[in-house]
Amino acid sequence: MVLDEARASSAHGGCTCGDCPHGAREGHRRAVAAFLAKRDELAAGQGLPPGVAQSASATRQWVSDELTQSARTVAERGREAGDAWLYRVWRRTLIAVWGGVALLIIGEAATAIGAGWTNARTAGLVAGLVTAGLLTGAAHVHRARGGLLAPLIGEDNRLSTSRAVAVSWVLLAVFSVLVLALQLAGASGHAERDALIEGLDLARGAGVVTVLALVCAVAVVVRRVVTVRALAGRLQKLRAERPRAADLLTDDSGRGSFTDVQYVLVSTVAVLFAAVRLARRPEQLPDLPWGLALLVTVSALAYFAGKYAEGGRPVILSVVRAREAGDLDAPVRTGDDIEIRGAGFVPPGAGTPDRLARMVVRIGRVHVHVPLIPVTGGFANPTDGVLTVPVPVEVEPGRVEVQVVTAAGVETNRVEIDVTD
Repeated sequence: MVLDEARASSAHGGCTCGDCPHGAREGHRRAVAAFLAKRDELAAGQGLPPGVAQSASATRQWVSDELTQSARTVAERGREAGDAWLYRVWRRTLIAVWGGVALLIIGEAATAIGAGWTNARTAGLVAGLVTAGLLTGAAHVHRARGGLLAPLIGEDNRLSTSRAVAVSWVLLAVFSVLVLALQLAGASGHAERDALIEGLDLARGAGVVTVLALVCAVAVVVRRVVTVRALAGRLQKLRAERPRAADLLTDDSGRGSFTDVQYVLVSTVAVLFAAVRLARRPEQLPDLPWGLALLVTVSALAYFAGKYAEGGRPVILSVVRAREAGDLDAPVRTGDDIEIRGAGFVPPGAGTPDRLARMVVRIGRVHVHVPLIPVTGGFANPTDGVLTVPVPVEVEPGRVEVQVVTAAGVETNRVEIDVTD
């Protein structure tokens, strides 16, 4: 197997063995290209075996099975590429950390011109180095999970907005306390030490402490709410191939989320304001005004409300017999196609072919896998609001129940239909 992949890599000019980041990424790219070519070929009616070309149902089943097998290969390559990306990105997180330290040094050196070097500047520089060193150690420990991104990645393998906001406030608080502690260690007079200790007084840092407690609580509660709603079937959650920076501003389907965007923007502005206050008054905790703290509170509550309100169970509204042009109106018989109309059949993030192929319709006691029907550039079936499946001959005539099981494992309501001989 490895020899064949090595030969393929030499023929195409790249490694696809999956044992290195480049090979995993290249293997995923080629698997996607092969799947798209096969999908468009089958959508155009090409490449069908002569034995199945005479039967519409056999053709559809064969096409669906071929696409499902190819989609599983794409998904496997995608998981390999995602794991390789996490291992590769941890060094980039360190570049961002030490780049921030470099900017801190440049900023302190520039502002010291004319004003002179002070004990507070030394404390800020040492605090930055200590913080960067601690983050570097943590990144090395979690290098297989993305380094510094590891605490920000949720159970669905996406970057968590609530965790990212909470981490930004935690880092600000840690850096602020380090600056005060280092100044206290270098202070020589009793009056200076007393002033630094008073800088830790709750009356001065009440705004920052309140916001820090709030955003940390939101991060914990949101995780709990999402987990409980997903286990109860009220929220459909699927694992992403890998984290992306866009996850902080979008929902699971990749569309921009108002609640996430406003939470990130408001929190970023508030953190920058607090950092400027710390730079102006390094002898005390950043005194965040209560007006700005209230703004962050409102933003956090809006974010939490959005997370609590999102999702919902998939639902079947009606089931009818599918009719093609020229067909006569008739009751549903075994072998006919039925059209299931509703909403929420394709959960956010389930638009990939391998997950579309995991959808199942339960007709009576028979489980029918939803066939993939390709068209140029996508699929005509399944869709979020309509599914088309055949009624197998194994379904006993009479009144039977129809129920959809989505790729996330969530079951819809049951709708009864009459099946005749």
